[in-house]
Amino acid sequence: MDFYQRALELRAETVAHRRWLHSHAEVGLDMPQAKAYVLEQLKECGLEPRPCGHGVTAELGGGQKRTLLLRADMDALPMPEESGEDFSCPTGAQAHTCGHDFHAAMLLTAAKMLKEKESMLCGRVRFMFQTAEETFEGAKDMLANGVLEGVDGALAYHVGAGRMPIGLFMYNSGGAMMYSVDGFRITVHGQGAHGAYPHHSIDPINIGVHIYLALEALIAREADPSKACVLSIGSFSAGSAPNIIPETAVLQGTLRTNDGASRDQLVRRLKEVSQRTAEVYGGSVEIDMISQVPPLVCDPVMTDEIVRYMQELPIPNLAPVPNTSASASEDFAIIAEKVPSVFMYLSAGFMDERGDAPAHNPKVRFNEDVCPIGSACLAHCAVRWLQEHA
Repeated sequence: MDFYQRALELRAETVAHRRWLHSHAEVGLDMPQAKAYVLEQLKECGLEPRPCGHGVTAELGGGQKRTLLLRADMDALPMPEESGEDFSCPTGAQAHTCGHDFHAAMLLTAAKMLKEKESMLCGRVRFMFQTAEETFEGAKDMLANGVLEGVDGALAYHVGAGRMPIGLFMYNSGGAMMYSVDGFRITVHGQGAHGAYPHHSIDPINIGVHIYLALEALIAREADPSKACVLSIGSFSAGSAPNIIPETAVLQGTLRTNDGASRDQLVRRLKEVSQRTAEVYGGSVEIDMISQVPPLVCDPVMTDEIVRYMQELPIPNLAPVPNTSASASEDFAIIAEKVPSVFMYLSAGFMDERGDAPAHNPKVRFNEDVCPIGSACLAHCAVRWLQEHA
């Protein structure tokens, strides 16, 4: 079957899925509207979907042969939308500014096409529609509920905005495609006092400032310069009045790297430096790790196979961009740690001013011409991988 031609025929349906999800944007683990929509659409395709944790799964094919997992995230971000699209989310508090609405829509169409040609499958295809990728909770949630049991390989696509033409696909078969992420919250405990009598206090703000500077020095003086390591503090909060030294201060941030050994070292040192700096000034700290995801490393053999399968499709201007690496993070990395996996970016940008805003920007726009490309690649690659690994 020419899955690209069929995906073109279903383009309007895929776009309708995308626009419904876009206008009903939800964030976090609990996404009741998207979950219900996906369950309904899969049932209409003739599948028997079921909840899996906070997400949705379904399966088709049969026999004792291999199982390939096709994954799509479907959560939005807690931010306003200023894209100008007439199907923008009306709440003003949630927005699909990362493109996950596309991922779920393309996988719904791929599921429909694969159901139509279920007899072609030399094995099983399992669908994974997950929530909470942005908070790095969704993959763990579905894995804890068995979505990966019996799976032999996994494939996922992510759309990319920006000034780039439709048809590019970006991958990495030789190194980390996306960085790890270790989100942390450091709560500094001191002793409050009147601002006029600082000697009666153990100032948590002062301790927090010194922790901030010490963490910056970790990257400057302890990180291996041949590896990519990024540490950012995005939130520093303390106190409620200008003349009161508070009891506590809170720093929140993320540590990201493309190297597992560097990650282990820096996470350990982050904790040591924070604790010992606080002790120097008479305080203490509590450190909570609020997200822990490894670098995303794709299986090199499987990646080369998926590239070959994609190039079998008659997609105009399809062009590979190998050795892609991004400092953002993806919880698909948790799956890739357990089974051979491939993750790719599909360009969904524009070559005019519509491509000026990046992902996670309230003005970002994505090109819906990517819809049939993504759907076709998911379906075709699933059939071909199962054929070659039967």
